[in-house]
Amino acid sequence: MKGLLKNLGLILILVGAAILIACSFTENVNNNAILGACMVLIVIGWVSYIVINKRITD
Repeated sequence: MKGLLKNLGLILILVGAAILIACSFTENVNNNAILGACMVLIVIGWVSYIVINKRITD
């Protein structure tokens, strides 16, 4: 469980990036809701990665 929790931030960042890549391939980059949601996912993933890895030690 700790392994998944340690990688939660990274998973959120990758999900946000994957959605952005998918939108780029489908040429749906003018939708601000999708772009904003991806930005929120990436920022929350970045912050949670830092916070969780400071709190969890092996």
